[in-house]
Amino acid sequence: MLELITAIIKPHKVDDVKDALLANGVEGVTLTEVRGFGRQRGKTENFRGSEYHIDFIPKVKLEVIVPAENAERIVAVIAEAAKTDKIGDGKIWTISIDKLLRVRTGEQGLDAV
Repeated sequence: MLELITAIIKPHKVDDVKDALLANGVEGVTLTEVRGFGRQRGKTENFRGSEYHIDFIPKVKLEVIVPAENAERIVAVIAEAAKTDKIGDGKIWTISIDKLLRVRTGEQGLDAV
């Protein structure tokens, strides 16, 4: 079985998370720049004396596919590397993958990871 791990993290933590994933045997990562908000509903900033509200905060979405037996460990690795102990550190979730196919070779399942 395979798991898709999706993590929404702060952009400045990408290199830390990438290095931690590579050190733990993850061979591929997909990164998407996203924007969103959580409980804080955005944030207020001051620029040259003017206050303005940012509704959607820039974040990064990382996606990795790993064998199910490694999923908990990889989630912990991402959480530790992404953590700043401040509001907006992000979220991580997993989804079971039923089928996976490597387009170039036709390999399927664990062989396609």
